[in-house]
Amino acid sequence: MKAIHLLLVEDNEGDILLTTEAFEEAKIHIELSIVRDGQEAIDFVSKQGKYSDAALPDIILLDINLPKKNGHEVLEYIKGNENLKHIPIIMLTTSSSQKDINASYNKFANCFITKPVDASEFLTVISAIENFWISIVKLPSNKS
Repeated sequence: MKAIHLLLVEDNEGDILLTTEAFEEAKIHIELSIVRDGQEAIDFVSKQGKYSDAALPDIILLDINLPKKNGHEVLEYIKGNENLKHIPIIMLTTSSSQKDINASYNKFANCFITKPVDASEFLTVISAIENFWISIVKLPSNKS
């Protein structure tokens, strides 16, 4: 079975560590790529610069509050690109603002999850993402 390729777009090192640990505990084989700002995310999916050989991810976990380009800009770029818009994007952010929630769905995010502050609750959320998006959902094939 092919590994699910997940792109984590996150600038908070603590959240990167927690997410990585949660996926390492998973029984499902996941290939995890990490970028730390919005421009890097766009470069990754566009195969630009140091990401020219990067494989398209099957799923993207996207934070909103990012340096260089924010998550809304990244979301809009990906969902506006004919070759990328099929990739499911999960907004995973500290924001619980209705404005951010509405903006994310208006730009075609596949779901919006507010990160819990508590580490054990955060691990539970990552486990739920894994169970639903990797074990249950049928993902589109990449067109690359």
